Amino acid sequence: MTMSRIDYSVWDHIEVSDDEDDTHPNIDTPSLFRWRHQARVDRMDEFQKKGEDINKALCECRRKLAEAQKKVQELTISASGDGKAELSKAQAEEKKLKKEEREWERKMDEHNREEKKMPWNVDTLSKEGFSKSVVNIKPDASEETEEEKEQKHKTFVEKYEKQIKHFGMLHRWEDSQKYLSDNPHLVCEETANYLVIMCIDLEVDEKHALMEQVAHQTIVMQFILELAKSLKVDPRGCFRQFFAKIKTADQQYQDAFNDELESFKERVRGRAKIRIEKALKEYEAEEQQKRLGPGGLDPVEVYETLPEEMQKCFDEKNIQMLQEVISKMDPTEAKTHMKRCIDSGLWVPNSKAEDGEEKEDEATYEEVKPDQEEAKKEDVN
Repeated sequence: MTMSRIDYSVWDHIEVSDDEDDTHPNIDTPSLFRWRHQARVDRMDEFQKKGEDINKALCECRRKLAEAQKKVQELTISASGDGKAELSKAQAEEKKLKKEEREWERKMDEHNREEKKMPWNVDTLSKEGFSKSVVNIKPDASEETEEEKEQKHKTFVEKYEKQIKHFGMLHRWEDSQKYLSDNPHLVCEETANYLVIMCIDLEVDEKHALMEQVAHQTIVMQFILELAKSLKVDPRGCFRQFFAKIKTADQQYQDAFNDELESFKERVRGRAKIRIEKALKEYEAEEQQKRLGPGGLDPVEVYETLPEEMQKCFDEKNIQMLQEVISKMDPTEAKTHMKRCIDSGLWVPNSKAEDGEEKEDEATYEEVKPDQEEAKKEDVN
């Protein structure tokens, strides 16, 4: 029968309890133990603080990098002339911050390796292990396709749309934290994406105050996701850390949150404006299509190209006035204008021509053209 082998090597690096040490009879043993213990605790605190400082610097670097990348993207689209120099400067800043990010990540990895090598002792062995919930799920190694992401978002929204909207309307930090504690499945990219769309919809509907409220909750979700990314844990396991941090009124962190919020609201207003302009253009195109006459011309455009005297005739719907205007015009020019009026529907022909093969524009011109004899009489008079 084969026995399973147990690896006891992990116990080789445990510091024994202070009271197991042998000391000289003349030495104040309790005091020595207290000094040793305090020194060890101080070393542990210093090591932990070092890790927190590295992590804080890494988060700040990533925040600046995100801002730099956004600036480069904006300048790439709009930069021209003098703006190219600013784009070059922004790209240099982005490159510098990427290098800093790699350096801080290296320091963080080195710190984590040192922590694993540290020997256990009476303090670490008895440390409370379940003071907070942390979900650290290994991410799927396979990259999702755009179609899969879209379907995932659609399915999630269909299932939790009502809950996402409720979270978007919350005001107080405590309410938001409590709601996410009760519904941890909402802490994900799909919720953040839906809130962004919700903000743009509200701005398009001119519900500005409501948009600003939902925008606040959008940034809350995005900050939680960024924190999870920096800590390399599932966001459902670290959203409490975000609320703890934001409620301690850390000025630098609060300023970063407010800056991102204001920037996000401006982007939402910009996207809403583009969407409204696009909708107006589509509406105008539809209306123009409806207006097109039998010849495919827009009556509004044709009217604007007519001589002022002809425009007045159509304004007053005065055929006699139109006959008088045409009689004074060059016949070729008059025919051209009347042909365009028919093709746009400004003039609906009622041809009285006996010859069925007569061209429509000529027949129409004859309809409007004053009788030659009558015109001669008018000239004589």
